[in-house]
Amino acid sequence: MYYLGVDVGSVSTNIVVMDNEMNVLDKLYLRTKGRPIKVIQEGLKRLRTKYDDKDISSVGTTGSGRAISGFLLGADVIKNEITAHAVAAVNTDKNVRTVIEIGGQDSKIILINNGIAIDFAMNTVCAAGTGSFLDRQAERLEIPIEDFGQYALRSKTPVRIAGRCAVFAESDMIHKQQLGYDVSDIICGLCHAMVRNYLNNVAKGKEIFPDILFQGGVAANVGIKKAFEKELGNELIVPKHYDVMGAVGAAMLAKRAISKKNTGTKFKGFMTAEAKIETRSFECSMCSNKCEVAALFDGENPIGCFGDKCGRWNTQEIKLNITMNKKFEKSFLHS
Repeated sequence: MYYLGVDVGSVSTNIVVMDNEMNVLDKLYLRTKGRPIKVIQEGLKRLRTKYDDKDISSVGTTGSGRAISGFLLGADVIKNEITAHAVAAVNTDKNVRTVIEIGGQDSKIILINNGIAIDFAMNTVCAAGTGSFLDRQAERLEIPIEDFGQYALRSKTPVRIAGRCAVFAESDMIHKQQLGYDVSDIICGLCHAMVRNYLNNVAKGKEIFPDILFQGGVAANVGIKKAFEKELGNELIVPKHYDVMGAVGAAMLAKRAISKKNTGTKFKGFMTAEAKIETRSFECSMCSNKCEVAALFDGENPIGCFGDKCGRWNTQEIKLNITMNKKFEKSFLHS
């Protein structure tokens, strides 16, 4: 019995296969590149060389693309990333009180008490300190992102970098370079600036207690980890599967959902990798919200809708709603 977890984010799509003891057997870390459907299908193609449809007992999806991946795969549970990361964290460390998660485009903090998430916050408009920002700075400095943190550890006198936002941070880095500061000192200063930005914005007003788990792709950056530990005065624990913890949590939630329902999985199978999937959108006219609804089609067969505020399209029979929404039927089905 295997459990599939999928976390579709703006930067990466993470897929895990777990056994009945919730051990990770396989994990894929794929770049989304604005093509979530194609990337999910690529992941399925890789996994079907090892697993059959009948091997998968349940499927869970999470992340910003959880709805589209849920419809595509036939997910048994579709959950937000806060819940997924919290579940994975508690399973990793029963004493966890705080989860710091920094991914490609967003960052979040989750506070946990007695194994239950009691509060959380996410970044809003600023992407400073996220994976994509650090990738861009590493590329600009012509340093492999894998070595970025090691450069920070070599610093003897970190420089002060303005970290209130990504634009100011990058401008200040360029200024410090022009003044001739050592690259290691600049990178170390950037790590500390990004940590200050996180603590003053995402974690503002939150009490941070150990155990503290550091999750997300940025957890691989030892410079950021050390800067957090210096600011907080506590050790950060980086889980073994830090980069795919959202997918791990999704798989755990799917297993839990199936065991409660005592029903079979809705997984559509690995042949979904070969389906000709396309997305079409239209404006619903059933109320004043005028929602832009996106629908997934396999050929001419609608397989799922999302994007509406009321749930009319993603909770009822799609064809029934298409019939009711006569005004858009022709363009929706045949555009």
